[in-house]
Amino acid sequence: MELNYDGIRPYEASEMQQAFNDLIADRQFARMMKGFVPWLPKAARNALLRLAFTGVKTPLDFQKRFMKPVVKYIIRKHTDGCTFDDTAFPQGENRVENRYTFISNHRDIVLDSAFLDVKLIEHGYPTTVEIGIGDNLLIYPWIKRLVRMNKAFTVRRGLTPKEMLRSSQLMSSYIHYAVNTKRENIWIAQREGRAKDSDDRTQESVLKMLAMGGEGSQVEKLRDLNIVPLTISYEFDPCDYLKAQEFQLKRDNPGFKKSRQDDLDNMKTGIFGYKGRVHYHCGIPVNQWIDELADLPKNEFFTTLSQRMDSEIHRGYRLFPCNYVALDLVEGTTRYAQHYTEADKKRFEQYLAGQIEKVNVPNKDVAFLRERMLTMYANPVRNSLNL
Repeated sequence: MELNYDGIRPYEASEMQQAFNDLIADRQFARMMKGFVPWLPKAARNALLRLAFTGVKTPLDFQKRFMKPVVKYIIRKHTDGCTFDDTAFPQGENRVENRYTFISNHRDIVLDSAFLDVKLIEHGYPTTVEIGIGDNLLIYPWIKRLVRMNKAFTVRRGLTPKEMLRSSQLMSSYIHYAVNTKRENIWIAQREGRAKDSDDRTQESVLKMLAMGGEGSQVEKLRDLNIVPLTISYEFDPCDYLKAQEFQLKRDNPGFKKSRQDDLDNMKTGIFGYKGRVHYHCGIPVNQWIDELADLPKNEFFTTLSQRMDSEIHRGYRLFPCNYVALDLVEGTTRYAQHYTEADKKRFEQYLAGQIEKVNVPNKDVAFLRERMLTMYANPVRNSLNL
């Protein structure tokens, strides 16, 4: 049966011009753009956008023309550099000619895939990634248009179990279609939402979803996607204080749920906050070892696969002095002092105090917030030590 992906897929080349016209006609998008260039009249802003859009035919063209310069600016302005290591891939021309499904830990709602796009192009790959993005983040029509122009497909949230099954089947089928027919790379997070405490674990449900599409056995279906465990390491997480704040709000009110404005605040803080050094590390592609798991019973297969994925992701961490400082502080030891200097420790303590100062909650519990933030920075070291 031919499945219809229109409700979830990115825009196709034939739809890009109309999507662009709708975008610049959107009042909320116009207000957002005015915030960037308040001195330019609306007519002039739109004329410049139309001029820049000249020659853009596909979502990849759009990314290279509009998004790549923006992301490179963010790297220059808000990081101390972003590096990429794909040496675990078999070398040779197939390295870039193959298509991959990157499954990564999740640090930033917007930038995880955006930084990856730039690094793939810089390292000679012919295309970027299509990304799964939750429909809970598509708050306004202009955001939905913009992300679909930027090669995003929609992951539906808040469904009943029956709806979730149908949605997962459709998304899995689409991902197989994108990798093997459209010849696109895919990026998807290892779990729904970010690991607030940076204890990165792959949800078996993500892997089971991927195995719904395609043909053959569960191993053959997953081999079809050429899965790569990808590790994203941030020296400093600009959303750390927002995550700690959420921990306290949930502790004090178990029924607390983030608002749409909270999601927007997280997106904005993640984009424009200071990140220090950022590193992307590709683990050994799953196809090089998945056949070892072929004879396992189904449930044991997915449990073992997720554990192997976790090991690859944890092995790929780039650990920074602040990670070791945090582990020593949270455990009350100096066991890892060889990994940092007194200056590193002082810098991190000052950073921590500044971030906690930003937290805005009733009955602010500084000791609790500090422990939560230290744990975020300590857990990558703990996971590395447990390999």
